[in-house]
Amino acid sequence: MSSPDYKFAFGNFNYICSTVSLTLCPLVGEADGIEPVCYSRNVRLADTLIFQPSTLIIHLIALIMTAIMIYHIRSKYTAVGRKEIIMFFYLYMLVTIMDLLLISGIIPTASDLYPYFTGVHLGLISATFWCLLLNGFVGFQFAEDGTPLSLWSIRISSFLVFAAVTFLSIATFNTLGPFDPAHPVALWVVFFIFNGAALLIYVILQIVLVVNTLDDRWPLGDIVFGIAFFATGQVILYVFSLDICNFAKHYIDGLFFGTIATLLSVMMVYKYWDSITKEDLEFSVGSKQNVWEVKELLGEDEMTGGGLYGQQRFNNGGNSPAYGQANYYEERY
Repeated sequence: MSSPDYKFAFGNFNYICSTVSLTLCPLVGEADGIEPVCYSRNVRLADTLIFQPSTLIIHLIALIMTAIMIYHIRSKYTAVGRKEIIMFFYLYMLVTIMDLLLISGIIPTASDLYPYFTGVHLGLISATFWCLLLNGFVGFQFAEDGTPLSLWSIRISSFLVFAAVTFLSIATFNTLGPFDPAHPVALWVVFFIFNGAALLIYVILQIVLVVNTLDDRWPLGDIVFGIAFFATGQVILYVFSLDICNFAKHYIDGLFFGTIATLLSVMMVYKYWDSITKEDLEFSVGSKQNVWEVKELLGEDEMTGGGLYGQQRFNNGGNSPAYGQANYYEERY
């Protein structure tokens, strides 16, 4: 099979799209978009032509695994940053659903709605990276986790990123104003540089967090594995996709392995978060260990040992904790 006719260039998707079939490839470059030199063969299912069937299966597995991770996050009621990190996984689930619909051809490229769905897809990708970046600051407790300030700052800013990138994408696809699908420099910068910078900053923040605040260094392994999975997936996707496609006789291509690697890296984000919140679940930079608060005021009888719980505590020799004591984070969740 011949190699791509294009060379890699800054601000240009020609080489990338001739190597791997991204959702934006039919909408940039030449009038009819850019078609990859080699891509996974399609199958016909119930009179519907399904593209990338192997990748579609991985997307379905990713949705199941993400739902399981969300369930476990929601079950950790007292975990620091629980409400913040779960937004990242919800966004990743939405990205996967959009990827599934567009890559598989369920929404055909010939449809008038395809550019708009692709714009939403790219907006969700950037919002997901942005949400992950902001989650990197949660452990430093600049804003106390679970508070409206912490939650709404992530929600509003992620929505703004989503809206901006979605508009930029649709404007580029439809040649609005200065944006041109033949020269999608701004979209290229967002897709690779903005998203990549957000991921890089998140990784640096987590390394600083672990080194400076935790005695256990095992979470660093989760970070390393996550980066290794993601980087490997990107290399396979953009460098070796054609070789894989030719070797596998068009049954799979780099998109298949890239999707797997992305799922594994997201699972390592969950594993890392779980590993630093499974004890007392307080990993902030500030020294807030063993913070307790009384949920209910004890009545006078209980204070003097006359009440039911006061009698139980008195009879136990004062060894059991006072009624109403709870972890500081428990009440907020």
